[in-house]
Amino acid sequence: MKLKILYFASLRDASGCDHEAYEAVTGDAREIYARLRDRHGFALAHDRIRLAVNGEFADWGRLLADGDEVAFLPPVSGG
Repeated sequence: MKLKILYFASLRDASGCDHEAYEAVTGDAREIYARLRDRHGFALAHDRIRLAVNGEFADWGRLLADGDEVAFLPPVSGG
């Protein structure tokens, strides 16, 4: 399945991009994040990240479908 992955803040910095196309073999968001974490060296575990699918916050148990836009949102600090 083809997904569009969006990165923000520290995840964008670590990956070197704000989005990428991703070919997934599973619809499990936790597994997809784990693979991307290994690929890009993300420091944060999935339980520190908010998940959004197609512009709406989603639970990590949600199964992803072909064509979904998936955003991984790390905590950010302001000041």
